[in-house]
Amino acid sequence: MTAAQTDSYEVLRNDAGYMPLKDRGWISISGADRATFLQGLLTNDVVALMPGEGCYSACLTPQGRLMADMYVFADEDRLVLDVHETVEQSLAAHFESLIFSEDVTIRALGPELSSFGVHGPEAGKVVSMFTPEPEKNFNRYEYVQITFGLHVGFLVRTDDLGIEGYRLVVPLEATEDLAESLASNGASRIAEEAAVVVRIESGVPLFPIDMDTETLPLEAGIEDRAINFDKGCYVGQEVVIRILHRGQGRVARRLTGLVFHGWDGPDDLQALRRAVVLADDEEVGFLTSAAISPTLRCCVALGYLQRKIADTSGRSVEITVDDKQLQGVVRALPLVVSG
Repeated sequence: MTAAQTDSYEVLRNDAGYMPLKDRGWISISGADRATFLQGLLTNDVVALMPGEGCYSACLTPQGRLMADMYVFADEDRLVLDVHETVEQSLAAHFESLIFSEDVTIRALGPELSSFGVHGPEAGKVVSMFTPEPEKNFNRYEYVQITFGLHVGFLVRTDDLGIEGYRLVVPLEATEDLAESLASNGASRIAEEAAVVVRIESGVPLFPIDMDTETLPLEAGIEDRAINFDKGCYVGQEVVIRILHRGQGRVARRLTGLVFHGWDGPDDLQALRRAVVLADDEEVGFLTSAAISPTLRCCVALGYLQRKIADTSGRSVEITVDDKQLQGVVRALPLVVSG
């Protein structure tokens, strides 16, 4: 890590840092039937959300694989889906195609909005300055409207790096004003690379990096926060239930953590994506994200390994990159527990 990235890492671990979120998109679902419409399409309980509440959820194919993960937030007159920008348009079109007689209106909002992430143990103090209640303590997924100057947006607690964290979403034209307001309220601008380190240390998978359209939710380990097992039917539920009831929740591969030394390749570590993992000279999986951890003083990674390997914390493995072989160790997630 560069000195600037290390400084940003320390901010995330000890103070409050902000960064633009350039990869987000938003979909508005309005109309009287919006909640019941989404209830049959998403894995979490949307109908239960009251205005000001939210949840983490996923949209699955009939085969139980991810189309997208998302945050769902409830306004008085609409539901807002916060998704990765690469699926915003296709997901909006998919939902549109499923409307028959329901009173539902779907609109992609991406071109109209901008957002920032604010993270760290002091992040709550910074973002509370945008609300009528300074020093307010936010519950996870709590969603509130904010105003600053002439601008109106919304704020939600997501903890999406595995530490205390918030998203502020505002009209596109308010981007520079929001950045200035965050800085004046005590947040430091952080390097995105430092956020990647913290996310990997925390064991939080990111779509479409650590999860994609071939991923089952139980492989990625997101079921505890993304799936409500008591709600009614939704697309893909049959596969999820089959794995849980007939397979006792066992999947062939599972996302886990790895640590290793000896990497002397590019600083951005992109060469390690999809690096092959071997155990006893047999291919057992691959990496999805990697970074250098200042806390552990080594490389840390997320990757999918065969279940029997992933479930054996402390197991030695080899990571193959081009013609290099690095010695690694399987570790249970999270790799670093936030204070």
